[in-house]
Amino acid sequence: MSRIIRFHRLGGPEVLQIDEMELRAPKAGEIRLRVRAIGLNRAESMFRSGAYIEAARLPSLLGYEASGEIEAMGEGVTGFSIGDAVSTMPAFSMTEYGVYGDAAIVPAHAVVKHPKSLSWSEAAAIWMQYLTAYGALVEIGGVLADDRVIVTAASSSVGLAAIQIARAAGATPIAVTRKNAKREALLKAGAGHVVVAERDDLVEKTRSITEGKGARLVFDPIGGPGVEALAEAAAIGGTIFLYGALSSEPTPFPLFAAIRKQLTLRGYTLFSVTLDPQKRERGVRFILDGLATGSLRPIIARSFPLEQIVEAHRFLESNEQIGKVVVTV
Repeated sequence: MSRIIRFHRLGGPEVLQIDEMELRAPKAGEIRLRVRAIGLNRAESMFRSGAYIEAARLPSLLGYEASGEIEAMGEGVTGFSIGDAVSTMPAFSMTEYGVYGDAAIVPAHAVVKHPKSLSWSEAAAIWMQYLTAYGALVEIGGVLADDRVIVTAASSSVGLAAIQIARAAGATPIAVTRKNAKREALLKAGAGHVVVAERDDLVEKTRSITEGKGARLVFDPIGGPGVEALAEAAAIGGTIFLYGALSSEPTPFPLFAAIRKQLTLRGYTLFSVTLDPQKRERGVRFILDGLATGSLRPIIARSFPLEQIVEAHRFLESNEQIGKVVVTV
């Protein structure tokens, strides 16, 4: 029997429960893992509460990222062996698969042999954050050495990944955070500048930093009314990547700024990378190379045991963390 975390109704963290289940054998093209660590993401809390881009089928599994050892493989799976240390990336639907538990079944294309230098917790904290930032900034945005890149929700795992990727390209990351308490940590993490939303004017500060040119790339998981300020802070011909909806308010289209500056506002998810074999391969190679050189380094905010999954989700939603929230098994 396996301990699998599911939810039987939509709601807050308290709806998560550990169910004793007999996990089936992997089908063709699938791999079963003995899970050692799980990386938590805001997408999963939104899925659990009914605010995600997909609707859960109850009772529902959840979870995109885990690390562990291969314990069984379905027909047609090649390139792996029983006992391999691997980690999973978001390359599947949570309506079909989930990795919260002490065992998980996932499609083989979502499994990667991670560097041996990573701990289980670090290995569960790489693919969502780095592939999300890579797809926008590198694959689509083509980040350059002289670029300024605005990163909102900068203390999140994806925000920190974007800072590291921009810095590795020689660009200047402009981190945006709500409160001053995270300023020093963001500078230490590689941000060239930090805008504290509760005291700084984003548009004025960006103009000062960029000598009036604005930021060519903007990477935002929040949406809502703040998009208008992001448009004013963007450069002529700039691109604003909207990859989340953390704001509960409607997101306006900044028509006049978009026309005046010839802006691109682009809805984006990492699935544009992970579900395309060629893009996925490029992204994996980019991240593995970055981990090898040290330009990419996952930051763990806090770790919880599996039995404290409810507390882990509450902490995830508190916005207190700087980096990734991990659950160990």
